[in-house]
Amino acid sequence: MSYFIENEYGDIEISDYEKVINDIIDGALDFIECPYECEVNVLLTDNASIHEINNQQRNIDRPTDVLSFPLIDYKTPGDFSIVESAVSDYFNPESGELLLGDIVISIDKVYEQAREYNHSVHRELAFLVAHSMLHLFGYDHMEDEERILMEKLQKKILTMKGYTRDYEKI
Repeated sequence: MSYFIENEYGDIEISDYEKVINDIIDGALDFIECPYECEVNVLLTDNASIHEINNQQRNIDRPTDVLSFPLIDYKTPGDFSIVESAVSDYFNPESGELLLGDIVISIDKVYEQAREYNHSVHRELAFLVAHSMLHLFGYDHMEDEERILMEKLQKKILTMKGYTRDYEKI
């Protein structure tokens, strides 16, 4: 598994964040029973940068907490059978790993939302990574029942990895 984490935010202890990110990515892959070794890219940034990306990519002129850019067009969320028919489109030719996509996280929003929801920064980061991983697996929340399903799956991943609302330390 290759997880590439780029810290564009700057003033954070990246090793704490890397542990949470890696832990949740591993947990999400196990939970969804992904049959492949995977590659995921994560960018940690600030509100100004994610605002710009959100505006460019989604035409939404405001910052957001997390953006997901899946590289697989699933017919059914979590069904990886589509990648077998186009190996050269979905796998890194050098590593042989499945290219899941990119995650962009606003650390400013992580701090804001941790305060707002009264839980730790690490728990908020874990929540955003779990949410984004589900998007990389083809899940969405445009309809109410999709949102309910994603919330249920996020909670299962977080609980499985021990990132509950009362989570405080790594």
